[in-house]
Amino acid sequence: MQLACALLALGSLVLSATGDLTPDVCSQIFHSGVYPGFPRTIKTNDPGVLKAARYSIERFNNCTNDIFLFKESHIRIALVQIVKGLKYMLDMEIGRTTCKKTKHPILDNCDFQTNHTLKMTLSCYSEVWVIPWLHRFEVPVLHCH
Repeated sequence: MQLACALLALGSLVLSATGDLTPDVCSQIFHSGVYPGFPRTIKTNDPGVLKAARYSIERFNNCTNDIFLFKESHIRIALVQIVKGLKYMLDMEIGRTTCKKTKHPILDNCDFQTNHTLKMTLSCYSEVWVIPWLHRFEVPVLHCH
Protein backbone atom coordinates (compact mmCIF):
# COMPACT_ATOMS: atom_id res chain seq x y z
CA MET A 1 0.00 0.00 0.00
CA GLN A 2 2.81 2.39 0.89
CA LEU A 3 4.56 1.53 -2.36
CA ALA A 4 1.42 2.37 -4.37
CA CYS A 5 1.08 5.74 -2.60
CA ALA A 6 4.74 6.49 -3.22
CA LEU A 7 4.42 5.64 -6.93
CA LEU A 8 1.31 7.78 -7.22
CA ALA A 9 3.07 10.70 -5.54
CA LEU A 10 6.12 10.25 -7.80
CA GLY A 11 3.93 10.15 -10.91
CA SER A 12 2.16 13.33 -9.81
CA LEU A 13 5.49 15.02 -9.16
CA VAL A 14 6.86 14.05 -12.58
CA LEU A 15 3.66 15.20 -14.26
CA SER A 16 3.63 18.53 -12.44
CA ALA A 17 7.33 19.10 -13.13
CA THR A 18 7.22 18.22 -16.83
CA GLY A 19 3.64 19.18 -17.63
CA ASP A 20 3.56 16.18 -19.94
CA LEU A 21 1.72 12.87 -19.81
CA THR A 22 3.60 9.72 -20.55
CA PRO A 23 1.89 7.08 -22.72
CA ASP A 24 1.66 4.84 -19.62
CA VAL A 25 -0.73 7.28 -17.91
CA CYS A 26 -4.38 6.78 -18.79
CA SER A 27 -5.61 10.31 -19.02
CA GLN A 28 -7.59 12.19 -21.63
CA ILE A 29 -9.04 15.64 -21.88
CA PHE A 30 -12.45 15.63 -23.47
CA HIS A 31 -13.75 18.76 -25.17
CA SER A 32 -17.48 18.15 -25.22
CA GLY A 33 -18.34 21.82 -24.74
CA VAL A 34 -20.59 20.94 -21.80
CA TYR A 35 -19.30 21.41 -18.29
CA PRO A 36 -21.36 20.82 -15.15
CA GLY A 37 -22.33 24.15 -13.65
CA PHE A 38 -21.07 26.16 -16.63
CA PRO A 39 -23.77 27.84 -18.81
CA ARG A 40 -23.30 27.56 -22.55
CA THR A 41 -25.23 28.86 -25.53
CA ILE A 42 -27.61 26.51 -27.26
CA LYS A 43 -29.54 26.83 -30.52
CA THR A 44 -32.81 28.67 -30.07
CA ASN A 45 -34.66 26.01 -32.08
CA ASP A 46 -33.41 23.15 -29.90
CA PRO A 47 -36.39 20.99 -28.77
CA GLY A 48 -35.43 21.44 -25.10
CA VAL A 49 -35.32 25.22 -25.52
CA LEU A 50 -38.71 25.27 -27.25
CA LYS A 51 -40.26 23.15 -24.50
CA ALA A 52 -38.73 25.37 -21.80
CA ALA A 53 -40.05 28.47 -23.57
CA ARG A 54 -43.53 26.96 -23.68
CA TYR A 55 -43.44 26.23 -19.93
CA SER A 56 -42.47 29.86 -19.34
CA ILE A 57 -45.39 31.03 -21.46
CA GLU A 58 -47.82 28.77 -19.60
CA ARG A 59 -46.58 30.23 -16.32
CA PHE A 60 -46.95 33.76 -17.70
CA ASN A 61 -50.50 33.07 -18.93
CA ASN A 62 -51.45 31.65 -15.53
CA CYS A 63 -50.10 34.74 -13.74
CA THR A 64 -51.73 37.48 -15.81
CA ASN A 65 -55.26 38.82 -15.83
CA ASP A 66 -55.19 39.32 -19.59
CA ILE A 67 -58.22 37.93 -21.45
CA PHE A 68 -55.99 36.66 -24.26
CA LEU A 69 -53.23 34.07 -24.21
CA PHE A 70 -49.64 34.95 -25.05
CA LYS A 71 -47.14 32.75 -26.84
CA GLU A 72 -43.47 32.97 -27.74
CA SER A 73 -42.78 34.88 -30.92
CA HIS A 74 -38.98 34.93 -30.96
CA ILE A 75 -36.27 33.40 -28.78
CA ARG A 76 -33.29 35.74 -29.00
CA ILE A 77 -30.77 33.94 -26.78
CA ALA A 78 -30.79 30.56 -25.06
CA LEU A 79 -28.33 29.17 -22.54
CA VAL A 80 -28.30 25.80 -20.86
CA GLN A 81 -26.55 24.83 -17.63
CA ILE A 82 -26.15 21.34 -16.22
CA VAL A 83 -27.20 21.39 -12.60
CA LYS A 84 -29.44 18.86 -10.89
CA GLY A 85 -31.09 18.45 -14.28
CA LEU A 86 -30.95 21.22 -16.87
CA LYS A 87 -31.43 24.92 -16.33
CA TYR A 88 -32.47 26.88 -19.40
CA MET A 89 -31.99 30.65 -19.45
CA LEU A 90 -34.05 32.31 -22.17
CA ASP A 91 -34.27 35.82 -23.54
CA MET A 92 -37.38 35.96 -25.70
CA GLU A 93 -40.24 38.00 -27.05
CA ILE A 94 -43.81 36.97 -26.45
CA GLY A 95 -46.93 38.26 -28.14
CA ARG A 96 -50.64 38.44 -27.39
CA THR A 97 -52.69 36.00 -29.46
CA THR A 98 -56.27 36.03 -30.67
CA CYS A 99 -57.13 33.08 -28.40
CA LYS A 100 -59.04 33.77 -25.22
CA LYS A 101 -58.06 32.01 -22.00
CA THR A 102 -61.63 30.84 -21.37
CA LYS A 103 -61.66 28.70 -24.53
CA HIS A 104 -58.64 26.56 -23.48
CA PRO A 105 -57.19 26.42 -27.01
CA ILE A 106 -54.03 24.71 -28.19
CA LEU A 107 -51.45 27.49 -28.18
CA ASP A 108 -49.85 26.35 -31.44
CA ASN A 109 -53.15 27.04 -33.22
CA CYS A 110 -53.37 30.61 -31.91
CA ASP A 111 -52.46 33.49 -34.23
CA PHE A 112 -50.89 36.69 -33.01
CA GLN A 113 -53.09 39.76 -32.66
CA THR A 114 -53.07 42.04 -35.70
CA ASN A 115 -55.50 44.64 -34.31
CA HIS A 116 -53.33 47.63 -33.34
CA THR A 117 -55.23 48.28 -30.11
CA LEU A 118 -54.93 44.63 -28.96
CA LYS A 119 -51.49 43.82 -30.31
CA MET A 120 -48.87 43.56 -27.56
CA THR A 121 -45.29 42.29 -27.52
CA LEU A 122 -43.28 41.84 -24.35
CA SER A 123 -39.61 41.13 -23.77
CA CYS A 124 -39.03 38.33 -21.25
CA TYR A 125 -36.19 36.69 -19.38
CA SER A 126 -36.96 33.25 -18.03
CA GLU A 127 -35.15 30.47 -16.23
CA VAL A 128 -36.61 26.99 -16.50
CA TRP A 129 -35.32 24.10 -14.44
CA VAL A 130 -35.92 20.71 -16.05
CA ILE A 131 -35.46 17.45 -14.15
CA PRO A 132 -36.14 14.87 -16.89
CA TRP A 133 -35.97 11.74 -14.74
CA LEU A 134 -38.71 13.17 -12.49
CA HIS A 135 -40.71 14.63 -15.43
CA ARG A 136 -40.57 17.94 -13.57
CA PHE A 137 -40.41 21.50 -14.89
CA GLU A 138 -40.09 24.62 -12.73
CA VAL A 139 -39.99 28.28 -13.72
CA PRO A 140 -38.26 29.99 -10.77
CA VAL A 141 -37.54 33.21 -12.72
CA LEU A 142 -39.81 35.03 -15.16
CA HIS A 143 -39.54 38.76 -15.86
CA CYS A 144 -41.51 40.36 -18.68
CA HIS A 145 -41.82 44.01 -19.60
